[in-house]
Amino acid sequence: MKKSFLSLIEIPLAFSSFLFYKLMKYSIGILYTAYLYSNQDKSQQWRILSQETIDSTLSLPVLMTKGPRWNTHAIIGTLGPFSVKESLEIDILSPCQSAQSWIAVIYSFPTYKTITSITSKEFVNQSLSQQDKWKNLTLARGKYSIGIRYYNRKEAIYLPQIKIDGENYVSPQPVSANINNFYYNLIKRKNFFYLALHYYIFTILKYRKSLPEKFVHSEFLPVGAPDTQFIYNYLLKEAILEIKIKPEILQEYHIYLTVYDRCSLPVEFTEIELETYTTKSSVSNGYYLLRIRPKIETISVSDHPQFINPEIQDENTLHQKVIL
Repeated sequence: MKKSFLSLIEIPLAFSSFLFYKLMKYSIGILYTAYLYSNQDKSQQWRILSQETIDSTLSLPVLMTKGPRWNTHAIIGTLGPFSVKESLEIDILSPCQSAQSWIAVIYSFPTYKTITSITSKEFVNQSLSQQDKWKNLTLARGKYSIGIRYYNRKEAIYLPQIKIDGENYVSPQPVSANINNFYYNLIKRKNFFYLALHYYIFTILKYRKSLPEKFVHSEFLPVGAPDTQFIYNYLLKEAILEIKIKPEILQEYHIYLTVYDRCSLPVEFTEIELETYTTKSSVSNGYYLLRIRPKIETISVSDHPQFINPEIQDENTLHQKVIL
């Protein structure tokens, strides 16, 4: 009886959650933009996603509305907003020395529209030095911000130096090797507010075959990264997810898995390096996200035909499967 009642009201609750999320995203976005405008000192230094970030006022609500599908596998830094007249230069030597794979994305501000991106793949087999470390980007006059992600970090980690219109804007910034340890305790921040924000995501994934895929994709992945393939679906309470991967796929690609509860907080995450991986039993209704990124010496994910239609099986059972 209880299950039937919950099924009856799930769609109205999901619709209410959808509206609540849009309202909170807009309201919190205005507050955050105003905060950045009024705290120019904060915009002139790298902000690294860390425990300190999570503990600061307003940060967690901002993150839970701006980028709620936590990327538990990357070291993430953001910079800006800043004004550009003609050009922006990025020190690419620092990220190349800090991570096996990385991506820097330039966004317009305050709309956060992706303008362009730079990836580690552009510099494979290049011997970079201090003399040729600068990547120059010509931009239209306006305000911008930068987001950078490091995957498979190396021993010493630095976020890059940035120049704007030929003038130094920010110097290289060191990053602690255990900066991402806060993800292990993030589930402790679970509360009704975050459940209300993200309740609808499980429902649209559950009924995604009846919805426009573009809508589902945009709601689940508001900001996707170029050169990354995303595979995602819902998980029922007590379900396990079995992932089977062909040996050649493992050889050519990094496979990152994050499992979220219905609040969109991570409960399990790992890089999969075995041909068969099985998750823990899900503690609640939730969803999973596979991020598939090419190892830097291989071709682009978008060019790889085996990823166009991954096989997702038994999604309505307690033993769900993904075959790559």
